[in-house]
Amino acid sequence: MIERRQFLATCSGLGLGATLFPGALWALAHAAPTITAEMIDNAAVIADVPIAPGQRDAMLAALNQHAQAYESIHALHLANSVAPALVFDPTLPSMTFPRERKPIRLSAPSVLATRGVPANLEDLCYATARDLGELVRTKKVSSVALTEMYLHRLTRLDPQLHAVVTLTTDRAMAQARDADRSLAAGTYHGPLHGLPWGAKDLLAVKGYPTTWGAGGFEHQMLDEDATVVQRLDRAGAVLIAKLTLGALAMGDHWFGGITRNPWRLEQGSSGSSAGPASATAAGCVAFSIGSETLGSIASPSTRCGVTGLRPTFGAVPRTGAMALSWSMDKLGPICRSVEDCAIVLAAIAGPDGHDRTVRDVAFNWDAGLDWRRLRVGVLASDFEVAAPIGPPPDTTAAGRQRAELARQHTAYDRQYEQAALAAIAAMGVTATPVTLPALPWQAMTPLLQVEAAAAFDELTRSGRDALLTEQGPSDWPNTFRAARFIPAVEYVQANRARMAAIEAMATVMAPFDVIIAPSLSTQLLVTNLTGHPAVIVPNGLRGSDAPPYVAGQGGGYGGPGTPVSLTFIGPLHGEAALLAFARAYQEQTGFHHAHPTL
Repeated sequence: MIERRQFLATCSGLGLGATLFPGALWALAHAAPTITAEMIDNAAVIADVPIAPGQRDAMLAALNQHAQAYESIHALHLANSVAPALVFDPTLPSMTFPRERKPIRLSAPSVLATRGVPANLEDLCYATARDLGELVRTKKVSSVALTEMYLHRLTRLDPQLHAVVTLTTDRAMAQARDADRSLAAGTYHGPLHGLPWGAKDLLAVKGYPTTWGAGGFEHQMLDEDATVVQRLDRAGAVLIAKLTLGALAMGDHWFGGITRNPWRLEQGSSGSSAGPASATAAGCVAFSIGSETLGSIASPSTRCGVTGLRPTFGAVPRTGAMALSWSMDKLGPICRSVEDCAIVLAAIAGPDGHDRTVRDVAFNWDAGLDWRRLRVGVLASDFEVAAPIGPPPDTTAAGRQRAELARQHTAYDRQYEQAALAAIAAMGVTATPVTLPALPWQAMTPLLQVEAAAAFDELTRSGRDALLTEQGPSDWPNTFRAARFIPAVEYVQANRARMAAIEAMATVMAPFDVIIAPSLSTQLLVTNLTGHPAVIVPNGLRGSDAPPYVAGQGGGYGGPGTPVSLTFIGPLHGEAALLAFARAYQEQTGFHHAHPTL
């Protein structure tokens, strides 16, 4: 009997990998000695491709030809770091961006940064990176002292949080001592100098495991530092921990357990940037780096009540980061304030000569930018009605129950969103109602699934996907397998639809510097597909009358006593104005100062 790989290779050689599901045909034929015309007909139904009898005969005669195509590619054992020879760029030819880089302009130090250091250094654990950086710069506190304090908190609290994969203690203490020595010698690397931070464990760090949060990868060692890690090293920041992510960047379940929400420890922190959001919210790092493909910064930032920035696609190099979707992955900061996010973005953005998606665009942070001059829009209809994201409605009884629960959650949270709009109006801002393009956004999500299946092709073919923690219908192992049945032609068609979507969104965004939106509405899917930046900010705490949280349901919803959030969307590479407006809102409301008690 023909071997499966040989058979698949033959189909590829015939050009059928793009239009017919060879895996489906093999599933029909694997128990028989030959491929029959009937089998081809059955597979053609799955692929929705008409095949005439004469074409079937030609296929049958040629099945033993070109048998080495798939096998030859598989024999290369392509690493996850090898990107396709196709580069996604959400910018349009008519768009222009600044390239001149200017010195960063920070806000004035707060009272916390100008007064004496508290007797108990842990009283600074929830301070912003802006304030901590000023305390280090003025030598009121040492990097070594901060590093020891945060390492102590991680060690003490992680049995509750499950946010740490690996402590990088030796590296951290060496960096902290270097930071203090260089500052004493008159060398200051900027506002992140000496500040302890945590990396989502999809960023490679020499000498430490890079586990991707997944069973089977617990001991993976990558002999490089990710570009973002190198840049934060040069900025003087101190890496103290590699933090958790849901296995292969999905959810908050990793091979060591479930990362917890510091506001409600029986609840997951959401994901996939589970550890960065949890540790930042719990005052265990000064800031962290997460990633987002489709909500992985927005959702845990919402759940844990921190400020998350998803930069423009192509703003930050992903070199040394796990690839899930080459056309959707973004790296960005998770912090305690908007200005902290701006400071971190200034350190990590820009081309590195390796990630071909990154454009040479200047990010010039100016805390004094006059946000009152900015043009502001609002997704008004999304603040009035439920705007869930996800697949088509599930009409089963369980599906209806989930939908009703989501409706209750959305209805309750609307009061916080309406209050936010009132606060923005009180700032003197007139927001113009705007509507997102009416396009089949959900139908474009197979782009992510196909790319993810390719990124982990060998994991699926080898059967090692059985080692992953989660094995449900919506989890990666099943998603990867199902994605192999999406024809290449349909992948290209979805990309063509995405191009139309990018052009439509460019028209929507053109009149605005900022658009105000609910955090977990349809905009989350839209802006991830079109590459637009977003900043997610805390927007208060739910009351005791909030509907209960139900485990495994509700997205970023957390139940009574947990944070809510608000999102501001910007034009491509428009982070400077976007962050200036979001910072003004934070200064007006002060919600980012709230923190859990641990």
